[in-house]
Amino acid sequence: MKIVAAAIVSLVLIAATARAQEANGMQKSTTSLPSREDRLLGDVWKRHDLGPRDRSIITLAALITRNQRIQMPYYLNVALDSGVKPREISEIITHLAFYSGWSNAMSAAVAAKNVFTSRNIGADQLPRASPTLLPLDEKAEADRATRVGQQFGAAFPGIVQYTTDILFRDLWLRPDLAPRDRSLVTVSALIASGQVAQLPVHLNKAMDNGLTRAESAAVIAHLAFYVGWPNAFSALPVAKDVFEKRPK
Repeated sequence: MKIVAAAIVSLVLIAATARAQEANGMQKSTTSLPSREDRLLGDVWKRHDLGPRDRSIITLAALITRNQRIQMPYYLNVALDSGVKPREISEIITHLAFYSGWSNAMSAAVAAKNVFTSRNIGADQLPRASPTLLPLDEKAEADRATRVGQQFGAAFPGIVQYTTDILFRDLWLRPDLAPRDRSLVTVSALIASGQVAQLPVHLNKAMDNGLTRAESAAVIAHLAFYVGWPNAFSALPVAKDVFEKRPK
C-alpha cells in the first residue's frame, strides 16, 4: 500500500506541476519539469537517430491524437524552439483533424492559439486558408483511388469520395507541411491511437517520402514513452513486415 500511495502522490505532484506550467503560459521550453521529464528530455530526446524537430512533430502528433492537453503548451514551445514553424504546427493540427478527429484538433488549436499569442506569432506566420497545392502524382493517386474504390466504393461511396477529394487531392497537397512531415504525423497518430491496420500503407508512404528505416524504428521507440509500450509493441510486427517487404 505504501508503494501505491507513493505512486499516487507522485502522479498528483506531476499533474499539479503541469497545471501550474500551463497556467503560467509556458513562455519558454526551459521551464522546469519534474525529474522524470528531465530524464526523458535529457536521454530519449538526445538520441541521435532523430533530431529535436522530428521528435517535436512526433510528440505533438501523439498528444493531439490522445487529446492530452496538459502538456501540450510545453511541447508546442519545445517544437517552436526546435525549428518547427508556426505554419507547420497549424498544418499538423489541421492534418490531425482528419486522422484523430475534429474535437481533438480543436482542443489543440486552442492551446496553439495561446502559445502563439504569448510569443507574438501573428496571422502572417500561419498558412493561408486556400494555398496553391503541391503537384499531385496522378498515377499513384489513380492507382490508390481505383484500389480503394474496388474494395469499398459500392458499399461506402461517401467516405471513398471524401478520401479522394478531401484527403489525397487537398489535405496531403497543402504546401506548408512537407510530405515527409505529414507522413511522420500520420504514422505517429496511427501508433498513438493503436490503429495499426493502416500502418503498412502509411509507413510505406512515409518511407517513399524520405523517412529511413532507422528513423522509422526510432519513431516507434520515441512514441513508447508518450503512448505506452503496448501501442509501440503493437506497431513492431507491422513495421518489421514493411521493412522486410520493401526493396533493398
